[in-house]
Amino acid sequence: MRCFRRSDLKEAHKKVFVFEGFTLVELLVVIAIIGLLVAMLLPALGSVRESARGSICKSNLKQLSLAVQTYEAGRGHFPPGRFGEGGWSAQALITPFLEQGYLYENIDFSKSYKEVEFEGMSIAGHRVPLLNCPSEENTQLRYSGDIIYAPLNYAVNMGTWMVWNPDTGVGGDGLFHPDRGTRVREVGDGLARTLMLSEVKTYNPYLRDVGSISDTTPPTEASEISGLGGKIKENSGHTEWVDGRVHQTGFTATFPPNTLVSHTDPETEKTYDVVDFNTQREGKSDKNVTYAAVTARSHHPGEVNVATASGSVRSVGSDVDQRIWRAFATRNGGEPLGDLLMK
Repeated sequence: MRCFRRSDLKEAHKKVFVFEGFTLVELLVVIAIIGLLVAMLLPALGSVRESARGSICKSNLKQLSLAVQTYEAGRGHFPPGRFGEGGWSAQALITPFLEQGYLYENIDFSKSYKEVEFEGMSIAGHRVPLLNCPSEENTQLRYSGDIIYAPLNYAVNMGTWMVWNPDTGVGGDGLFHPDRGTRVREVGDGLARTLMLSEVKTYNPYLRDVGSISDTTPPTEASEISGLGGKIKENSGHTEWVDGRVHQTGFTATFPPNTLVSHTDPETEKTYDVVDFNTQREGKSDKNVTYAAVTARSHHPGEVNVATASGSVRSVGSDVDQRIWRAFATRNGGEPLGDLLMK
């Protein structure tokens, strides 16, 4: 057994004391450096996460566009925007091509989507995973009486303003028609120059059921919408993936992506910054025409992801010229797209 002298113990104690003092200072310095690095890295990590979400979003749009093309290849036309007496959506029609064949087999298109149940609940409440963008936070089910609805983030192109005239059976100038499927030969602008799908936000408020309007030309300023009237419906737009009406599963190119369309409700004096609008919900009148400003919106900063009728997927900036955006939405307008296709 080794014996230590008292002097050795004192010397060791001094060394430990000095070593411990040095470690404390070093620890504080390291903590400060780590804090600085974290502050610098967090924004970068957020950007990386958003980039990853954007890639997944584009992948969803690609698969959806392929499903629409597969439908067209089998039936000779794109799916109608609103199908049958039940008012089913184009998204419901393409479910067998989204690995949702079990869901499709239980849809009875001769009935309203409100009347069809599957696995103990309304079929409207069954989620189709590809219909939600990973950047969307409001993906919760919506309960309306006895019906449960699942929201969606990818809508079909219903044109620029006029969507449906029930008296004449004429639809809008977009790729999707509320009553029938568009054939490829009807897309005179070319598939690559015509929008098929775009992102939208869920749980959007919208103005509805004005009935009719005197001026049927598309508004050029977002501020014009509020003056057209209508009843506000809160937290309902784009919450029903089975409903073929424009405010639920469609969009229009009246205004560029992410345009703020504000409205103050005269009854409650509550102000909304991102309202959508339609004059008459499709199927609610035999005479009143549906004009709609249902804006493409996204949680990706400064842009929306879209898919063309040819199946290509790209991002379009919120600052795109209104005329170019509308030209991109028409199927047979003959308008030049200019810089949009150069991006």
